[in-house]
Amino acid sequence: MISIEKRDKIDIISFNVKKIDAMITDTVREGINKVFDNPNAKVIIDLKGVEYIDSSGFGCFLSVMKAAKNSYGTLRFVNPEPRIMELFRTLHLHTVFQIYDDLDSCLSTLR
Repeated sequence: MISIEKRDKIDIISFNVKKIDAMITDTVREGINKVFDNPNAKVIIDLKGVEYIDSSGFGCFLSVMKAAKNSYGTLRFVNPEPRIMELFRTLHLHTVFQIYDDLDSCLSTLR
């Protein structure tokens, strides 16, 4: 469901599903939160290929952000599809999360 790639000391999490909804949010949350078991973790969530996120998916991301803050970690999002970015804006979550168009610009903020 999720895969984690390590670049330097940055974890890049990507999805092999097109939908993040109530059916998978518990699994997604658990997988991402494990990364934040390490204090000061730097995590990028790559949304490339994700075409749909429901309210439970956004709730999952808010929960993960709280876990990041509690462990003094850093969380970024990258490559949202246009429709997904529109949802972030509609929900005003683009003011809560740091979202980047491409991986290189996102990585440069964490080095």
